[in-house]
Amino acid sequence: MAKIVEYRDIPLDQLVIGKGQIRTADPGQGIEDLAQSIEAQGLLQPIVVCPAHQADKWEILAGQRRFLAHKTLRRNSIAAAVIDERVEEAEAKAISITENLIRRRLTGNELIDGVTYLYKIYGTAKAVVNKTGLPYNKVLEYVKYPRLEPKLKSMVDEGKIELKVALKAQDACRNKNNVVNVEEAIRLALEMEPMTNNQRKKIVQDRKENQDKPIDDVIEDAKSGPRTIQIIVSVTEDTHSAIGRYAREEGTTRDGAASMLIDEALSSRGLLED
Repeated sequence: MAKIVEYRDIPLDQLVIGKGQIRTADPGQGIEDLAQSIEAQGLLQPIVVCPAHQADKWEILAGQRRFLAHKTLRRNSIAAAVIDERVEEAEAKAISITENLIRRRLTGNELIDGVTYLYKIYGTAKAVVNKTGLPYNKVLEYVKYPRLEPKLKSMVDEGKIELKVALKAQDACRNKNNVVNVEEAIRLALEMEPMTNNQRKKIVQDRKENQDKPIDDVIEDAKSGPRTIQIIVSVTEDTHSAIGRYAREEGTTRDGAASMLIDEALSSRGLLED
């Protein structure tokens, strides 16, 4: 397995951007801000490189934006972590995903594209999890994205609905002949977006048990809500702060965030039917 063997400064003219870079959607966006940050604070995280096909060149596996920022600053070299051997595109993309997840959040489309690519290469969601460290249930969501109906896919791309909501709505509006009522799925997705996880699950279960039930009744029954049970747990200060950050990212309360995290953890282990 490829591993980092040294850290060194590498001249910018010896670097090439590899095909495995996960950030493919306008990587130059915000480079001026990043350059200003590097100018003020220095490079906080070295890029990751391996030997390139060309002689005396290094391929960037992770850190193309930091490289572009250094070019903007007219720097001659950049700090790099050097991998001991040449890696193929799939391995490079896995490294890029993992490194970017550690450093900062990737956009939804970047993750979807990267995970879908790796899934095609490795063949199973478990293999992608092992390569990237992503949660199993998230990998399953990302690899299902290509099968979304175009209108639902556009709504996900535009940030109107979450990917997992679009998938649930589409499945809930699929008839016995495997045909999706797209307009019904769109309406259902918009209704499900602000709902809790338990309400969304109720809709999916309701439609699975009775496909002929009017969509208005399904939505109304879900909004009435299933019975919930409150539990009290003790956590460390760090965990409490982390839940708070997750709640802000998801636009929910700490209780809502904790419930979502518990559901995700149980689902990822196959302990909670979704």
